[in-house]
Parts: sequence; structure tokens; C-alpha cells
Amino acid sequence: MPRSLPEDPLIRRLVQQARASQLSRRSVLAGGVGGAAALALAACAPTSSGAPSPATDQSDSDKNVNWANWPGYMDEDDAGGYPTLEAFTAETGIAVDYLVEINDNNEYYAKVRDVLALGQDIGADLITLTDWMAGRLINLGYVQELDVANIPNQSNLVPDLRDVGFDPGRKFSLPWQGGFAGLCWNKELLPNGLKTLDDLWDPELAGKIVVLSEMRDTMGLILLDQGIDISGDFSEDDFNNALDVFREKVTSGQIGAVRGNSYTQDLINGDAIAGIVWSGDVTLVNGELGSDLFEFAIPESGGTLWNDNLMIPIGSPRKKNAEALINYYYEPEVAAEVALWVNYITPVVGAKEAAAAIDPEAAENQLIFPNEETLSQVKTFRPLTGAEEQSFGTAFQAVLVGA
Repeated sequence: MPRSLPEDPLIRRLVQQARASQLSRRSVLAGGVGGAAALALAACAPTSSGAPSPATDQSDSDKNVNWANWPGYMDEDDAGGYPTLEAFTAETGIAVDYLVEINDNNEYYAKVRDVLALGQDIGADLITLTDWMAGRLINLGYVQELDVANIPNQSNLVPDLRDVGFDPGRKFSLPWQGGFAGLCWNKELLPNGLKTLDDLWDPELAGKIVVLSEMRDTMGLILLDQGIDISGDFSEDDFNNALDVFREKVTSGQIGAVRGNSYTQDLINGDAIAGIVWSGDVTLVNGELGSDLFEFAIPESGGTLWNDNLMIPIGSPRKKNAEALINYYYEPEVAAEVALWVNYITPVVGAKEAAAAIDPEAAENQLIFPNEETLSQVKTFRPLTGAEEQSFGTAFQAVLVGA
């Protein structure tokens, strides 16, 4: 049964800013020319005269569930196991095959779209995609409607994320985690840190910078640096002015690499000492290095805010099992355990209080439980029209192809 827990006003404020956003956490291949090909493939989704029918649920006889997720997005132990997943199996008898196989939205969609269009099993009963891609799959009829009777803990979802533009009423999706895009740097090599994009464009850093291949995050930070409100009605000229900056920094060699989720390896192996990154991944990088070498900050001109979402593919034959797994992760104590490990923003009411019981200092972690001051520094990239998606995406990819 759902627990009656206090509502966290800070998280409410965060998700209020995220409402109706179609912001992607990661949207193009892990860097290089291949990103344009992935974008083109994703744009060429098959069409049909009608949406496929949901698979027959076999959960009562098949106590398994497959979950496709991003790297560094689950609590782990020293042996590489997943403690909360193991606890779920012990509690329910449902075995989980946790698949770390989503590197970016478009790449994953290109991989599974033909199977989804046929209504067949893609090998994952639960997938984790960002708002705009979640909206695409919902619109195409490629995901199953959630049975709220099997997810009583859905009542723990922060109120302002219960009704979003891409999924009114949350019939097909529930948020997994949210986070920021901002700046990071090697504290030993850059002891003064980075406060602005001008700091990032210091000629001394030429070739040692990695930025995200996610258009909305990298371009979002540049637009914000130019005084443009990315959550408002900015123009194509505004976007193109920011694109000119991005193009110049790429072609001049100031930016050494444009990556998807694999940008973390550039930081770990020393190919990059600074960049535009996702907030929680800095903790992952430091964990790999066994130190606190890198630091994250929202630039003075502002950072971006995004959310990822849980959905059940249309061809999954284990829908009830997937819903049980979603329900489990909406327990505040479980949500807190995950959030403290991944350092991303949990959408679960009561998780802050549960986290404070585990670690009293956790309530002060601005990457998980941002306060009003932090929230005032971030914006969501507004939903794009179809024409803007095509125009902006093509122009952004052209820079990568020409690099």
C-alpha cells in the first residue's frame, strides 16, 4: 500500500520547472560522425496504419523482467552487484536482468524501432528514455498503458510531474531520475575552477574540453550564456547565433571531443580536463578514479534541467512484473538508496527524509535535493516544434559531421 508521506517543496519546485518539458538527457550517438547517421535513422521510423497491440502478459508464469537503462544509473556494490535489485528479487521472487545498453535515445530507438512497430518483444520489459523520446514512443503507440492498481506507490510521485505534456495523466510513463547539465573541471589542473563558458573557452584549455552531443544541453548552456531564456519563446536567429559559437569552438579545436555518455571516459583517461557534462556523472567519474578530482557546477549564466522516464514496451510479455519493479522503486527508502548512489534528482516524495535517515548530510546534496537557490539557476529547454526539431537538429549535426 502507498505510504502517507510529507511532500518535499524543493523537489516540487524542481519538477514544476520540468513540467511539459521534452528535454533529452542524451540524444545523439557517443560522439563523432556516427551521430548524424543515428539521427537520420531515428527520423526514418516505420509507419503503419495502426498502432500494434500489447503482448499477452505472462507474468504469472514467467517470474523474470528485463530492464534496459543507462550506465551509472543504479546503486552498485564493490562486487558489481545491484543491492536494491537483489532486494527486489528476494522480496518478490521476480528475477531481474539489468541491461546497461542505452547510450543515447536516438541510438537505442534506431536499434528497437522496427521491432516495436511490429509489436514484438525487444528483449526489454522496462526501458528508461528521456522526455522527448518518451513522447515519441507514446505517440506511436509503442508502449503499454500502466495499470495503476499494480503501482500503488505511484502516489509518491511528486505532484507537479503527475501531468506532463508528452504524457497527460502519466498513463504510459513514470520518471526515473532527473538532473542538470553544467560545467566540470579537474581541480588539480584548474584550481580556480570554472564559473562561466568564457572560462571554458580559455585558450589554455584548447583540445582538452569535452562537451555533450545532446543538442539541448550543450546548445542550452551556450544560449543561456548569451542571455537567452531556453524555456521561453527564443527564435531561430537566437539558436543560430549560439550555433555559430559552437561551430567556431569545434572547428578551431577548442572543443576536443563531442560525446554521448562515453564522455566520462575522456575525463577518466585524461583526454579531457574540463567540459559540459551531466551532474551525477561527475560522482561516477570520481568513483572510477578513487578520488574527488573533478568538480561540477552550474555556470553563472545558468544550467539545463532534464528527466528520464520508465516505460513498458508494447511487446513486453512481462508487464505485471515490470509494474512491480516500478512500484518497488517508488518506495521512498529504495528511491533514497538509489539517489544517494547515482547523485541524480529523485522524483519520489519522502525520499529526502529517507535519505537523511541514511546520511544526515545527504539532505544538503544539491545534486539530489536542490534548494531554492540552486533551482533558480536552471532552466528546461522548451519543447520544439517539428520544424524546429528538424532544423535545429540538422544544423547541430552538420557541425559534428564537419568537425
